[in-house]
Amino acid sequence: MPRGLLALAIGAFGIGTTEFVVMGMLPEIAGGLGVSVSAVGLLISAYAVGVVLGAPTLTALGVRFSPRQTLVALMVVFVVGNALSAVAPTYETLAAARVLTALAHGSFFGVGAVAARRLVPPERATQAISLMISGLTLANVIGVPLGTFVAQQLSWRLVLGAIAVIGLVTIAGLLAWLPAGTGERGDLRAELAAFRRPQVWLVLALTMVGFAALFAVYSYVSPILTELAGLPEGWVTPVLALFGVGTTVGTLAGGRLGDRFGFAFVAVGLFVTALLLGTFAVLARTPVAAVVLLVLFGAVSFAMGPVVQNGVIEAARVRGGSLVSAANQAAFNVANAIGAALGALVISLDLGYAAPMWVGAGLALVGSGLALVVRRADRRETARVAADVRAWRTEVAGRLDRAA
Repeated sequence: MPRGLLALAIGAFGIGTTEFVVMGMLPEIAGGLGVSVSAVGLLISAYAVGVVLGAPTLTALGVRFSPRQTLVALMVVFVVGNALSAVAPTYETLAAARVLTALAHGSFFGVGAVAARRLVPPERATQAISLMISGLTLANVIGVPLGTFVAQQLSWRLVLGAIAVIGLVTIAGLLAWLPAGTGERGDLRAELAAFRRPQVWLVLALTMVGFAALFAVYSYVSPILTELAGLPEGWVTPVLALFGVGTTVGTLAGGRLGDRFGFAFVAVGLFVTALLLGTFAVLARTPVAAVVLLVLFGAVSFAMGPVVQNGVIEAARVRGGSLVSAANQAAFNVANAIGAALGALVISLDLGYAAPMWVGAGLALVGSGLALVVRRADRRETARVAADVRAWRTEVAGRLDRAA
């Protein structure tokens, strides 16, 4: 593995930890700042808003710089945001610091994906992206549980301060290991022109719909495990750690399968996701089956992420592609909002905690159909390019014959 990918994975680990660890520190933060737990919960929404706003904005500002320069600058924002969060004297200050931290999130993954695929041969591009994203999934296995424990035993401020240090380590890794010539400076006009391509919007729609299936269920995983599966609350954290292991394995496997099968793998994966969720809804009251199905669901869902991320860059057909890559990160957060909202809707209608699984199954089936459309468009585009190349070669050969 190129060491540059390790630096990107460390950054992804820090970003994943800071995004999700707040969920495990809600009581501690609320007690420390003298506010309600629900008020602190709004910090999660504020972070998501920051991701959506920052992904296209900071990426557009960074187009004129090299990927390494942009990634280092984004990590500086990340370090400052977490450091300010660690020392925030008031709730309002913490909220502002969390939004600042989130601004770097989507852009880092967007630009990082472009940089990652430049570190390896083209046939291993999806695999490179999966290695970077594995840092994010490992955050749910190691970073979040460890951060929650430290917050409970010592201080939530210490956790956020430690995450800032991870950002500093990432900066050092990027400067030491990511080649300065990785990628090239882009052109904002060309990057924006990529959004005129229907195929780019197809992939973004696939992300928003297909991955909403994941968040429709994962947003309510705790009550699903306790209310439906009947697991004690103390078992939720170990089960979520198993879920994290599943997502890590799925991400790494998806990188290899994605390079080979592309969007055909995504179409099959989303169809399998729908089957898993339907089975989960039926067997949710059986604890062992519920845990196994949840882990499988996580593995399959995350296996498709690197494929879609690489696919949107290729669909752009422009030099660089960092802006569409960042837009896809924003689309993941839109999927988060859509899935969580639809899950909340069916629960509010007293349809029970199995209802979000059926919602997720429906979203996954729609996403599978979209993946087939994208695959068909990919094949048409490839055929068209091949025909153009053949025509060009024929024309050149004809001119050479005439000149002879």
